Amino acid sequence: GQRVQIMKKDPKKVGILQFGTEVVASADGSICGLLGASPGASTAVQVALDVLTKCFAKTHMDKWQPKLKTMIESYGTKLSDDPRLFAAIHKKTSVALNINE
Repeated sequence: GQRVQIMKKDPKKVGILQFGTEVVASADGSICGLLGASPGASTAVQVALDVLTKCFAKTHMDKWQPKLKTMIESYGTKLSDDPRLFAAIHKKTSVALNINE
């Protein structure tokens, strides 16, 4: 893997060093980009959701919420607040990946 560092402006300092990837978009959402390394499979879905949210929050996200919830069972839910949902998703993932506990 690659280690990526991003220098960002900070109102209190000269700048701050940030690691990883970040989705950035224009104020109106008409253009969007990814700073940092190309995301791997473990972060690709979150990056895609960040792009959708940053570019289409005002125009489409309300319509897309039900479909996203169907596609991603935990969408919009903090799994640490829902142990039952976490356990169900963990079990499904373990079966799909053939991971024996």
